[in-house]
Amino acid sequence: MGDNGPPPEFDDVVTQRKRVVVVGLGMVGIVFVEKLLKLDAKRREYDITVIGEEPHLAYNRVALTSYFEHRNVEKLYMQEKSWYDSMPEGSLSYHLNTLVTEIDSEKKMVITEKGDSIDYDILVLATGSNAILPKVIPGHDATGVFVYRTVMDLQKLITFSATKKGTTGVVVGGGLLGLEAAKAMMDLNEFGKIRVIESIPYVLGRQVDAEGGAMVVEQIRNLGVDLTLGKMVNKILTDDDKNVTGVEFKDGDTVEGTCVCFAIGVSPRDDLARKSGLDVGPRGGILVGDDLQTSTPNIYAIGECANWGGMCYGLYNPGVEMADILAFNLTDAKFHSPRSLTTPDMSTKLKLLGIGVASFGDAFADQFGPSWMPGKRQDKEVEKTLVKALTFKDPFNQVYKKYLFTKDGKYLLGGMMVGDTNDYAKLLPMSKKHKELEISPAELMIGKPGGDEGADDLDDDAQVCSCNNVTKGDITKTIKDGTCKSVVEVKNCTKAGTGCGGCVPLVTSIFNKTMAEMGQEVKNHLCSHLAYSRAELFHIVMVKKLESFEAIMKDCGVPGSPGCELCKPAIASILASLFNKHVVDSQRRGLQDTNDKFMANIQRNGTFSVVPRVPGGEITPDKLAAIARVAKKYNLYCKITGGQRLDMFGARKQDLIAIWSELIEAGLESGHAYAKSLRTVKSCVGSSWCRFGIGDSTGMAIKIEERYKSIRSPHKLKGAVSGCVRECAEAQNKDFGLIATEKGFNIFVGGNGGAKPRHSEILAIDVAVHDVIPILDRYLSFYIRTADKLQRTARWIESLPGGIKYLREVILEDKLGICADLERQMSELVSSYFCEWTEAVKSVDRRKQFQQFANTSENIIDTIEPMLERGQQRPSNWVTESVTEDFRGTKWSSLAWQPVVEASKFKDIATGDSNAVKRGDTQLAIFKIKGKYYCTQQMCPHKRAFVLSDGLIGEDSSAEKKKLWVSCPYHKRNFELTGKDAGKCGGDDSLNIATFEVEEREDGWIYVKLPPVEELDGVLGTDKWRIKEGDEAREREAKEKAKEKVGKKGLAVNGKVKEELVKKGIVVENGSKGIDW
Repeated sequence: MGDNGPPPEFDDVVTQRKRVVVVGLGMVGIVFVEKLLKLDAKRREYDITVIGEEPHLAYNRVALTSYFEHRNVEKLYMQEKSWYDSMPEGSLSYHLNTLVTEIDSEKKMVITEKGDSIDYDILVLATGSNAILPKVIPGHDATGVFVYRTVMDLQKLITFSATKKGTTGVVVGGGLLGLEAAKAMMDLNEFGKIRVIESIPYVLGRQVDAEGGAMVVEQIRNLGVDLTLGKMVNKILTDDDKNVTGVEFKDGDTVEGTCVCFAIGVSPRDDLARKSGLDVGPRGGILVGDDLQTSTPNIYAIGECANWGGMCYGLYNPGVEMADILAFNLTDAKFHSPRSLTTPDMSTKLKLLGIGVASFGDAFADQFGPSWMPGKRQDKEVEKTLVKALTFKDPFNQVYKKYLFTKDGKYLLGGMMVGDTNDYAKLLPMSKKHKELEISPAELMIGKPGGDEGADDLDDDAQVCSCNNVTKGDITKTIKDGTCKSVVEVKNCTKAGTGCGGCVPLVTSIFNKTMAEMGQEVKNHLCSHLAYSRAELFHIVMVKKLESFEAIMKDCGVPGSPGCELCKPAIASILASLFNKHVVDSQRRGLQDTNDKFMANIQRNGTFSVVPRVPGGEITPDKLAAIARVAKKYNLYCKITGGQRLDMFGARKQDLIAIWSELIEAGLESGHAYAKSLRTVKSCVGSSWCRFGIGDSTGMAIKIEERYKSIRSPHKLKGAVSGCVRECAEAQNKDFGLIATEKGFNIFVGGNGGAKPRHSEILAIDVAVHDVIPILDRYLSFYIRTADKLQRTARWIESLPGGIKYLREVILEDKLGICADLERQMSELVSSYFCEWTEAVKSVDRRKQFQQFANTSENIIDTIEPMLERGQQRPSNWVTESVTEDFRGTKWSSLAWQPVVEASKFKDIATGDSNAVKRGDTQLAIFKIKGKYYCTQQMCPHKRAFVLSDGLIGEDSSAEKKKLWVSCPYHKRNFELTGKDAGKCGGDDSLNIATFEVEEREDGWIYVKLPPVEELDGVLGTDKWRIKEGDEAREREAKEKAKEKVGKKGLAVNGKVKEELVKKGIVVENGSKGIDW
């Protein structure tokens, strides 16, 4: 029944529908109908007829006690009548007050008490159970004897109790049903006293042990209920008119009472099956297999009437599990592995007479032996000794807890709770998953000693930026003394976040928290040009349909401004998420960071990486061969990524068009590794190949990746799909991840690796195959709409009011009423997909943008000398020191105007335009902003990177500053382009660049005032600053020699080494100040 291909589309409507007849409109019957309708909603394979014996629609038996408060059965309905009527025509019909008396399995029909026949293709028996009335007890048929099962039972009890005001009502049975019945009789407010009789010495014997049961007994008695424990009923006492007068026990004792309600259990209703020739168990119940099929083909049984593994289950949850499995197997098992019934979970959590009680997992493993143990199984009696109990009892607050563990305390087996059941939801899955605990057993019971410590509560000497050794104290000091009033200023002042950038979120958090402590307002504006957060700007652009940078600036920002390196990428992302136009077209090219501008990740030697899309990690040999041909032809370094695709490094800008032309011809597409968008959806082989796989993880991963490829988002997105709980695809540390279950998929969200890893959280469990995409559509659309700039899903969920709980309410329960709109928006976005590289290769104008220099077809290669490593070529190591020469103060021997490049190479666009040009061996960057030209060296001195022409242009338009700058695409060093500070680095006084006068002339050329070529090359020539193999080692060696000249002074000494040096007199201890050399 499995399918090894991609999951099919689910809009194929089946023309010839099968007839499903459900006998029994109880709680399990209606749950099955609901699930089948939901799973079959798109395919429409079935028409359902459900037949109920009672005059009511399906109602909640668990909530029967509330009937006494309102006396309105409709308030108990699990679905209102309008729900039944709202189903698509023909998909659901129902009959009430109808008893099915016969099944003709040969003709495939059921016959009712009225003689009507109803045909079926599939028959589902959900006939439930009857309350046990022990007819062996004399007086069981007396007036005043009742059972507690149906609304009709309650109505009879209500009528009768009104005639017995002030007398004693007796309940026989101290289990769940008995205590519910006692609560119901109390709520009648007719009886003067309620007495509960139980044959064992305590109540709730199936949920708690003697100690826990004794605590419940104490609380029940405090409520005014009399309890008679450890006694068995011998007969019902009656008067001459057969009216109940009391109860006699086996030991001869008696108690008085005018009403006796038996609540001692249920027996399966299998009479219809028995009469129709279906196999039933020796103690009752319709025999079913793991797939819930009876002994007769096409007839199934679920709920309390079904006998599986020699047992009938009288609780609601196992019935729901059966309904779930059968509905799944009739629908989604065609696209997934079929599910089988396993031992149902009998865990329960409830409130009886106002007392919280719960049991979970293997709650009696210490008494009857564990049903599961790690390692090799042993004799039951031996295994009992391998179970250890941890018990907590608080008689003052009426709390009792008992948790059972393996002898070594590494695994939680089960437990029980009385009074405080708050941890039930946390502990139940821990006991079911059989995973080794990460904390001690005591912590589960009483919490971590000393309480929780906030992860963000860092000491002042905690290192925040490891690249530049900046502490939290360094950052807070600049904020508190008024030096820095924004995150940008903090970065410029302290250098925190200017290295790899991984600490920027933490820097931002520290800034916000410190400002709040100082009573200062923290504004989450994109930058000085736009007084809106990203989410606010997204909403404005969406509502007003502002489709260009100019329109956004005019409506929301500083009209006419070219923006800056902070707002431009955010605007580019918003425009792409809403309108999805090509990112390298002239209107949008100036908004893009270098990676998006050239649709490839820039590497440290100025070359780029090429990453074709490999959906789900699945690739054909032909496509692999095409990738290999390209890599070999262009001498590209190859590495398989963590997202299951091939990354090719070292592609020169001028070769990208040719490389992608060959890849596209082979049927490959852009992998969008350069974009803040979906990167990959990782997968295992799942049920296609793996003997453990229960879901088609590869097919689902491909379906998801094909849907969301290219959508731009606030940050990159990574997904994964695992075919079973072994989790080979690592779906629980991704922005979204799926793990196949027997019922469908569990969906996890908000995980990521990186500088601050975060485990994902469960969004939805057991999601049907066809519901996965709608849920992901909503989740991703909501993230794109509301996240801050460069905010991963992990931090976004943490920032939501209520976190994952709120997200579930929005996405699954439609709390905001926007789910339909979120789905619509995503559908529109994905339908606009095009491969950006395919379109670039086809366009003459776009191809021109990949020329290295605007004024010549000559190229300069290898600004970092290549070296051979493990059989492949990669760039030599960077040197650690920046170039600190005074380029802007260079005294040239002479300067003359030189025609350098045609003015037609530059466009008048709002974001500014730029190109690299070559003069001799020197590379220059020329910028056109608001009709004016600016010229600088191409090399950023921070890392000797020849990339400035690819940087984003920024402007400070305030009256007191009025300046322009270019931001280096590598580490965002900003170099000023205008005024007396032209060439200065905004955040690092040690760095600067050379600038040159430039102008456009009537002959259509751009002229730059330059020194002679030889002199220019002597200062700025590429070869002079090219990093060569071994430069880094030579630099390190020179530093070591410099240290030797300095001597020991300045070396840090700690621990035993310090003590030894003090003893030898080499150093002198200097009190609290440390060591005096």
